[in-house]
Amino acid sequence: MVAAVRRELAAARHAARAAQAATVTARIAASEQLEAVRRSAPRRRQELQDARDAARAEAQTRWQRETGKLTGTLRELAEAAAPGAAGSLWATWRPGAKPDQQTGFAPGLLRIGVLGHEPGADAPPALVPLLDAAHLSLSGDATATVDGLIGALLLRALASVPAGALRVTVYDPGQLGGALAGLAPLAAGGMITYLGPGGLAPLLDDLAEQIRRINENVLGGVYLSVAELAAETGRRPEPWRVAVLLADPNGAELSRAERAQLHRVARSGVAAGVHLISRGFDLAADTGVESITIGAGAARTSLTGEIPVQLDPPPNATLLTGVCRALAEQATAGPPPVPFAALLPEQPWQQSSAEALRAPIGEGTDGRLVELVLGDDPPHALIGGPSGSGKTNLLYCWLAALTTRYSPDELALYLLDFKEGVSFARFAPGTRDPSWLPQVRLVGVNVNADREFGLALLRHLADELKRRAAAAKAHEATKLAELRAEDPTGNWPRIVAVIDEFQVLLGARDAVTTEAVNLLEDLARRGRSQGIHLVLASQDVSGIEALWGRSGLVSQFTLRIALPKARRILSDVNLAAELIPRCHAVVNADSGVPSANTVVRLPDAGDRGTWLSLQEQLWLARTPGSEPPRLFDGDARPLFPLLPPTPDPELLARLGAVALLGETIDVGGRPATLRLNRAPGRNLAVLGTRVEEACAILLAAGHALAGQHAPGTARFSLLCLDDDATTAAKSLHALVAARHRCDWYAVDDVHALLRAAAADTDETPHYVFGFALDAVHDRLAAKPGPGLPSGHELLRTVLTRGPERRTHLLGWWRTVARLRDDLGGVGARFDTIGAWVALDVHGPELSPLYPQAGGPAWAPRTGRALHFDRAVHQRPQLVIPYEVAP
Repeated sequence: MVAAVRRELAAARHAARAAQAATVTARIAASEQLEAVRRSAPRRRQELQDARDAARAEAQTRWQRETGKLTGTLRELAEAAAPGAAGSLWATWRPGAKPDQQTGFAPGLLRIGVLGHEPGADAPPALVPLLDAAHLSLSGDATATVDGLIGALLLRALASVPAGALRVTVYDPGQLGGALAGLAPLAAGGMITYLGPGGLAPLLDDLAEQIRRINENVLGGVYLSVAELAAETGRRPEPWRVAVLLADPNGAELSRAERAQLHRVARSGVAAGVHLISRGFDLAADTGVESITIGAGAARTSLTGEIPVQLDPPPNATLLTGVCRALAEQATAGPPPVPFAALLPEQPWQQSSAEALRAPIGEGTDGRLVELVLGDDPPHALIGGPSGSGKTNLLYCWLAALTTRYSPDELALYLLDFKEGVSFARFAPGTRDPSWLPQVRLVGVNVNADREFGLALLRHLADELKRRAAAAKAHEATKLAELRAEDPTGNWPRIVAVIDEFQVLLGARDAVTTEAVNLLEDLARRGRSQGIHLVLASQDVSGIEALWGRSGLVSQFTLRIALPKARRILSDVNLAAELIPRCHAVVNADSGVPSANTVVRLPDAGDRGTWLSLQEQLWLARTPGSEPPRLFDGDARPLFPLLPPTPDPELLARLGAVALLGETIDVGGRPATLRLNRAPGRNLAVLGTRVEEACAILLAAGHALAGQHAPGTARFSLLCLDDDATTAAKSLHALVAARHRCDWYAVDDVHALLRAAAADTDETPHYVFGFALDAVHDRLAAKPGPGLPSGHELLRTVLTRGPERRTHLLGWWRTVARLRDDLGGVGARFDTIGAWVALDVHGPELSPLYPQAGGPAWAPRTGRALHFDRAVHQRPQLVIPYEVAP
């Protein structure tokens, strides 16, 4: 047992010694490990610090990146909400520059500064709403700062919308407009009005009335706001109205009525585009009011809450007045015209004129095209506008719209311009451009001195009216649509006659005016049923007694179109034309009643290149072989026409040859003719002192007569007694001598010529041309010898007996008195002169040659002559002498 114990003690001692050894070893290892930890602690602390610094840097970078993204997003949103002038820095603006403007939609917000305590390039802008969004209420101890901010807000708003689309009224009883005096240049464009003491109540009443009118007439229960209407239609029918209310610190309190009216305007104004900017007036919180409170260090707005706003400095005076002046100029000039292409259809010539003519001329205030109608009602149009108001441009717009919609089978145009100009000449073929408008049948330009041409047009239309009325009666039709249905193969286009400056036609108290007014009245009254429509245009019709004295005539012109500043076109009580800007017109289809006014914005239709392209397109689409329109230019002499082939000799012998004397002033441009047959008096006297025109008439007659006879079948004798006429007479001699016998006589041969002509019994046609026959009066008065007839007696024999022997005298006398002396003096008979052409001879002087007492109503005009043939004419014809090539 002792041994066992000893053995257990020995084992315990051994285990203890082993445990002690292990403890020592562990203690040594722990000491070594502790030493190692002590040695690595600084490094670990540095690593930890580095990790902390890295984490902090990464967090900071992430914060800056996210903050930058947010700031960039805020800036992008701000630029979208406040584009262009609404949010750009003043440094980018230039005095006098015209800011880029939108098409009638307000910016969402307006810039007032930047968000944050310190302004910086990266700071997001601070914006506030106004147009179509809210009212503004500003407050602060620094009144000048508040007023400067108001001026800056108004300038941004004004420059962000089309000039004239925002109207500002400033109520400033304290400083009498001085608080916002920098905006004063806007007054020139009607964009700002200043009110002083006593102006608040009328201003609020006017704003309330505007809101009522807009709700009733513009929105009409269909739209909730003007902004919604503009967004749907693309056009804004009403301007924005901003009333700036600046309270006088020493002023009286608002009355109960004024406060109630102010609350009404604030509550319902935004939807109607009526806004208030208030300083010192309390606006109810439930009326859509945004507040701006300006303190010493920063401003606070209801939109940004507790975030402070650093305000932008106000624009300097030079920038403010310069931009306002530019905006006023734009407003005065009016908005840009709509595109000319907007008037044209997608496909030309697709419409029928059976019932009426419909064509747009421009754009209405609602953004839709406004059509002009000519038919049974309204049948005729009256256009008025002073010089430079755009009357010609309006006519171009209308003609473009008509000619692209209606083919030549549907529409026929007669265009006459009485002013000195060639507005309609482009529609006829010219030397540079051979094309023409296929619908045009007649173009008259520079006819201010040829009132007779206007009368000729009315006569032509009257004849066409009779023709149509007869056809309608035959087909038992009462109007054009029925006639076209009953006679589908007939040519019955609607006719539109445009007479520009028509007052010239009616400007004198004479026979031309009397007949013209009578024809106008008949055409206006009966033309509608036969598809004949009149469009009369004038600068001012107030002084045309002949027109305004005929109420029945004026009442037929129910379609009235007034350009800016036009007078009496609409009615005496309709002054709408005084208020419209350039490129606009007032269209009224109810005889000028104010309630029927429609304001139209016109495109620019005067560009020649655009017209040439359009006209060529229509010209190429015409029917091959179509006749070009007749062009009458009052400043141009007509060329001698190409003559038809030689007529049948038997017919020529029976009816006689025809001399051409010039071109008649009528629609057809027919020649003035004189038939030289065997009837008594078939002679011609040219009367007047204008050598060139007298020679032109005789040359035209000689050319025509020589060309009608087969070579060698006629005889000509030429006597020239005026040196100034020698060149013309010799050119006639050279031309005639190439085909017929043509004898030349000098002054010494006058007796021989008359003796031979008086004794001529040959049946060969003999034409005696005498240039300035009155120059040999003394020689003709003397008898060559005893028992021999004098030259005057021989002359009278030729005039009396010659035509029945086919001898005809065509002579030029420089005065009627000298012709009378050659025919026998006082009491002489003029029946041997069957036809005459008067140049610079007044009507009363022609009384011996005219069947009516007192002579014809004729006042000489350069380049014009009066032709009368007693055998065919009831009244004289106005003639233009031809230009005959030598």
